[in-house]
Amino acid sequence: MTALINSKIEFLGIDIPNRVVLQPMEGCDCNTDGTPSTLTREKYRRAARSGAGIIWMEACAVCPEGRTNEGQLMITRENLTVFKNFVAELKATAKEECGIEPVFILQLTHSGRQSIVPMIAYRHPIYEEKRPVSDENIVSDEYLDTLPRKYADAALLAIEAGFDGVDVKSCHGYLFQELLSAFSREGRYGGSFENRSRLYLDSVRAVKAAVPENYPVVTRLSVADMVPYPYGFGTTADNELDFSEPDMLLERLIDEGVSMLNVTIGNPYYNPHINRPYRVGAYKAPESPEAGLERFRIVEKHIKDKFPSLTVVGSGLSYYRGDLIERAEELLECGICDLVGFGRMWLAYPEFYRDYLRGDFSAKKCCVACSKCTALMRAKCVSGCAVFNDYYKKLYEEKVK
Repeated sequence: MTALINSKIEFLGIDIPNRVVLQPMEGCDCNTDGTPSTLTREKYRRAARSGAGIIWMEACAVCPEGRTNEGQLMITRENLTVFKNFVAELKATAKEECGIEPVFILQLTHSGRQSIVPMIAYRHPIYEEKRPVSDENIVSDEYLDTLPRKYADAALLAIEAGFDGVDVKSCHGYLFQELLSAFSREGRYGGSFENRSRLYLDSVRAVKAAVPENYPVVTRLSVADMVPYPYGFGTTADNELDFSEPDMLLERLIDEGVSMLNVTIGNPYYNPHINRPYRVGAYKAPESPEAGLERFRIVEKHIKDKFPSLTVVGSGLSYYRGDLIERAEELLECGICDLVGFGRMWLAYPEFYRDYLRGDFSAKKCCVACSKCTALMRAKCVSGCAVFNDYYKKLYEEKVK
């Protein structure tokens, strides 16, 4: 019997050639005008050679003030030709070297609290222990009102550039996600669930209205921040999962035409072990990796059971190393998700799926789940695998170790 991971899946009239998704992994390595640099291009050439069915491009800011750093992607009318050539090159590489046409999704974002100059939804005593801010950093309702148009404009540019879909991103403590927990904020974007979800849903709506009817508008959502209420979404005061508001949000997203959900959990700036279970390294997680992996399974199963029409991308699989294909296949067979996402794994071993198809898969090349790639980012360096890639290994030894 053919493994499910290798099977095609149809999505909004698009044939996805297999169930493998390369998750968005930010490199902080773009040019200051937002275009891909030599490092960015080489990373995505490796992705295009991987054989994966979906390449989910890293965070792309919808406006200059929403960038996390000067090396973040940002698509504009002025740099559109560069992006067109970039996407065309990647599609040609995948076709020539793997014989497939992967789906390329561009992740649209506003970094909010993590922007170069922090733009926060409300004062958050837990997050501010690491990055102090003041009331002056709170964004106004009037500013937030301008963002749906910026998302729509960026989506139209993505279509012109050749991307096959766009992700309206709400995860990992960035602006939309932080607004979801803005219980104490006053005005149109705080307090009630309707207000807290307003900007996210308005932006989805604006993008859907701007793009062609069946053009994929998808989302990567932190279903739960795992930050205790009232400072986290989808989480109780005892720091346990609470599906009541995530379920309401997913119902509304589906009503607005979002039919693919890329699941994530937590905030890597506060609780990195939640969405990236650790195997080795200096960071000492307060829970076992198995607990984190089981949480992903619980969340994904809950969503797929409650919203069977939603195409679900599972996450957290890079931890499994040599067993990752078998674990991914198990999730697919059990109907817990429809596609399987790999993040750190493809930075470490971009050929893992192609090698698996050829019978050459090597567990020794797999991600060791140490998150040195993230440590590079936190050190304000370009990011990549500091274990198996000599360039990033040397950079880590110079800047982090």
